[in-house]
Amino acid sequence: MLIDTHAHIYVEDFDADLESVILAAGSAGIEDIYMPNIDIDSIERLHTVEKKFPNCYAMMGLHPCSVSADYKTDLEIIFEYLDKRPYAAIGEIGIDLYWDKTFVAEQEAAFRTQIEKAKYLNLPVVIHSRDSLDMTIEIVSEYVQEGWTGIFHCFTGTTSQARKIISLGFYLGIGGVLTYKNAGLDAVLQEIPLDNIVLETDSPYLPPVPFRGKRNQPAYVSEIAEKLASVKAVPKQVIEEATSSNAKKIFKKYTLL
Repeated sequence: MLIDTHAHIYVEDFDADLESVILAAGSAGIEDIYMPNIDIDSIERLHTVEKKFPNCYAMMGLHPCSVSADYKTDLEIIFEYLDKRPYAAIGEIGIDLYWDKTFVAEQEAAFRTQIEKAKYLNLPVVIHSRDSLDMTIEIVSEYVQEGWTGIFHCFTGTTSQARKIISLGFYLGIGGVLTYKNAGLDAVLQEIPLDNIVLETDSPYLPPVPFRGKRNQPAYVSEIAEKLASVKAVPKQVIEEATSSNAKKIFKKYTLL
């Protein structure tokens, strides 16, 4: 069985056929699906999907691309939910320097505030670090403590960056980019132990080959596992067992509730 550690299946892209998407995931051997929040407007949709499908688990957080000058008000709402009920993790949080740099200072402040909340609640974090990997690694390094962990979602960095993340006690979230011909991620992962890797789709974004140009979905974790098995020169079952075990370790507190 496989686990999709990062899928936005509650967004409008899946309104017409979500039940079919969940069934397809099951048929592809996807055991669990973890869903990171985006902003305060996505919370209701997130909870609706979690309630309807028992193997879909919600995270709670404010995505860096949703951070604005009024981010403190949004975080108050996010934290109210975190104080009311359990979540699998705090996420998706971090810093994005690709789309818009207007609120970089606010993104960093929101990131740090959510890290502190995660540590207080003893929850893992799921980190967005587009064009900001060195920056996010440095920030996380200030908060490291034994037993606290999380995922650097959509990792596409260098071997050196991967090793720094692992040294912090964190995991690499590997998705469809691994299957892209010129991404170079395969060479990096040849140097990284399976003990430090989890799989994800980031649905509906970043579909793996041979589905590029189409909507991504959790069933396609199987394609990513196939590619990683090829990269590591091991049977696919080894990938399934290792990455699923890692995911269960990360989300252990939630799955025990």
